[in-house]
Amino acid sequence: MDASLQCTAFRRLHERGCFVIPNPWDIGTAMMLKHLGFLALATTSSGFSFSRGLPDTDWAVPRDMALAHIAEIVGATDLPVNADFESGYAREPADVAENCRLCVATGVAGLSIEDHGDTADEVIYPFDLAVERIRAAVEALKGTGVLLTARCEAHLFGLPDAQATVLERLVAYAEAGADVLYAPGLRTPEQIREVVAAVAPKPVNLLISSPIGLTVADAAALGVRRISVGSALARAAWGGFMKAARDLASEGSFDALATAEPFGALNGFFRTHHPQS
Repeated sequence: MDASLQCTAFRRLHERGCFVIPNPWDIGTAMMLKHLGFLALATTSSGFSFSRGLPDTDWAVPRDMALAHIAEIVGATDLPVNADFESGYAREPADVAENCRLCVATGVAGLSIEDHGDTADEVIYPFDLAVERIRAAVEALKGTGVLLTARCEAHLFGLPDAQATVLERLVAYAEAGADVLYAPGLRTPEQIREVVAAVAPKPVNLLISSPIGLTVADAAALGVRRISVGSALARAAWGGFMKAARDLASEGSFDALATAEPFGALNGFFRTHHPQS
């Protein structure tokens, strides 16, 4: 599927209903998620960072490394891909716009820009600057078909009056032209309903990266259009690895290996789905 068709398909997914957009961190996990029937994928900056032995920070995974990874995930399947593009790898709106153009060139169908600040004293960017950054990204994506998700990080970083900040900013980002609105850290039905109502009719992405008592059906009933899991699948894989490795190191036990996916199943899948097969 070419990029324009992927963009069209991705936009249609946001028109009605609710879908899950899982987050692979390498080619193999992207291929498997497609096989399991998911209709779109999203990159995860932290899942990728951890796989490279790096922390999830801009200085550890700079823009060009991130772009190469995004292109790798785009090329792994024919599904639409939304890029976790951090804070645009720049502070100033013009630089964010240029970096968004570079991200579009990887073949993504969507990308997200967050308002996390770039100094110790600035957890999130000042309101006016944050809005201008989203407006610049909107202009950069104009005519490409690529869908822009705007994120407010207030809940994620535990800011005072986080919900009020989220509501104010997501409304402003929607008015600036963002296609999808996203506030990681929403946990209660009341918070979710408020966000959905505030930015309606634009779609809302909900992050569910741990059990919070909601199913996909519950989120759909609250008006959520898209659910991502962030680093959760990568961390689940790490959890299985760490359990087995700790048991082996501390107890000499191989019991945790009983839950490992069978070699034959994995090898058979990749043999069958390899491009040269």
